[in-house]
Amino acid sequence: MSAAWLLRRVLLALLAAFGVGVLVFALLRLIPGDVVTQLIGLEGNVSAAQQAEMRRMFGLDQPIWVQFLGWFTALLRGDFGISLRTDRPVFQDLLMRFPVTLELTMLALIFALIVGLPLGILAALKRGKAADLVSSTFVLIGLAAPEFWLAILLILLFSLKLGWFPPNGYVSPGESLGGNLKSLFLPALALSLGLAAATTRIVRASLLDVLSQDYIRTARAKGLGGGQVVVRHALRNALIPVITVIGLQVGNLLGGAVIIEQLFGLPGIGRFALEGINLRDYPVVQGAVLWIAVSYVLVNVVVDVLYGVIDARVTYS
Repeated sequence: MSAAWLLRRVLLALLAAFGVGVLVFALLRLIPGDVVTQLIGLEGNVSAAQQAEMRRMFGLDQPIWVQFLGWFTALLRGDFGISLRTDRPVFQDLLMRFPVTLELTMLALIFALIVGLPLGILAALKRGKAADLVSSTFVLIGLAAPEFWLAILLILLFSLKLGWFPPNGYVSPGESLGGNLKSLFLPALALSLGLAAATTRIVRASLLDVLSQDYIRTARAKGLGGGQVVVRHALRNALIPVITVIGLQVGNLLGGAVIIEQLFGLPGIGRFALEGINLRDYPVVQGAVLWIAVSYVLVNVVVDVLYGVIDARVTYS
């Protein structure tokens, strides 16, 4: 893997993230209403002159291209803007909230791999048997069930009925590690179901394809046990499409975190973005979406790098 390829890949990823930011900038201004109309709805009757003054204060009286140029220029300096609602730097709020979203996403990813990898391997090795039927049922339910529906069921059962986990709220790791895990367990579980189902399906399909290859039959003919064949030869080659799916699904995890954080009252970037959308807080929405987009494309760069680590046949130039 050459440094030139890596630099080119990172630049293309950042360009894609910037394209997302530009698209969000344009779409936000196509939505009827702005932060002034939202504030007026809260404050009551406001004269037209006062509305015009408020828009001037927020910079919304300027042409769209001027607003975009100001946003882009500030972005090049690392400035994500100031929240129209709280008057706080958006970048500061993103830094404060990102650890919550990152922890939720990583915990959901761990849950998905703990369930998806073994179940997919078992389904491939027991093709056509009861274990395969169970995994197919799990995949069907996992891909069909909406995350918010599962989250509500988990809250009703484990929080309100059994009282094992808190229904909402967040405890930081510094305050209490046990409390932190308890506050994130149900949100991560709800968020992980779709990825666990997708992982199970792709592991089963990929492993079945690899197990039918000639070199696997040769390894078995040499007397290697089934476990050695699967772990040492088949599984490593089967992991490449699995990593691809996981990398693509990270975007779904980040997107799903918007609803999950709102349902469980978690102070993450997803909830921050949703509050910004409701209040038409343009800098907040633009900053949050751009942050998520950059995270997503950088994860895909890491996935590309992992290809070469797992399979030496994959080279980049």
